[in-house]
Amino acid sequence: MLRKLVITRPLAQSLGLAQVLRDGGREVVILPLLDILPLPDEAALQAVLAQLESFALVAFVSPNAIDAAFAQVATWPVSVPLAVMGEGSRRALARHGVTAGPYQITSPLDTQRTDSQTLLQALDLPRLQGQRVLIIRGDGGRELLADAMRDAGIDVQQVAAYRRVAPRLDAALRQRLTDLLAQDCDWIITSSEALQVLMGFVQQVDAETGVGKIQHKNVFVPHRRIAETAVSLGFRYVFLTGSGDEGLLTALQSRP
Repeated sequence: MLRKLVITRPLAQSLGLAQVLRDGGREVVILPLLDILPLPDEAALQAVLAQLESFALVAFVSPNAIDAAFAQVATWPVSVPLAVMGEGSRRALARHGVTAGPYQITSPLDTQRTDSQTLLQALDLPRLQGQRVLIIRGDGGRELLADAMRDAGIDVQQVAAYRRVAPRLDAALRQRLTDLLAQDCDWIITSSEALQVLMGFVQQVDAETGVGKIQHKNVFVPHRRIAETAVSLGFRYVFLTGSGDEGLLTALQSRP
């Protein structure tokens, strides 16, 4: 019997995957552990996007960064190369009409580890030395990419395009978590931050036995960094999938 799947991605990113899984006969629960919200003030984002052609490269840290930026940009200049972390971001660019061929898009070669470090390996950092690079990210994102580029002599500017907020742990969410902890579910986790939120919620809902329950669930993650976070939090059954929905679906099919 196929186990129920819990998708913890933000709602907008969960709907398409949930439908594909349901069409394949899986029972799915959407339980967003992070909400993606616009910035209270988008003036800084709008100002920097008005100067796109002054940058030798624009790097996006996530599909959310792409969607937030393209909400402010009518047409992306073909002369401005882009860099993304993985296949999910490539698909996000494609939704906005930006694809390889007309546009130069760089992404990690290792689809099993799509993060800042592998993106840095794919970039021609010497060519960018002394030039301006823009990193578009969420509010309060990691500094690894920017720091490494600065160390390589690149003039880096960062701008936030959205913010991530954990949902409020109200009575309804408490009950949903309690019910899911008692069931034989597999969990899809696509960010380390969401994993931390989940553990925090479980500790509040059922600190005595809930943590042990969640640590024994199957957890499917798309990146090694998330897998490492899961292991550090005591999860025993962590399955690393390929990048993007295709990798996730393949992994789920091999472990029904």
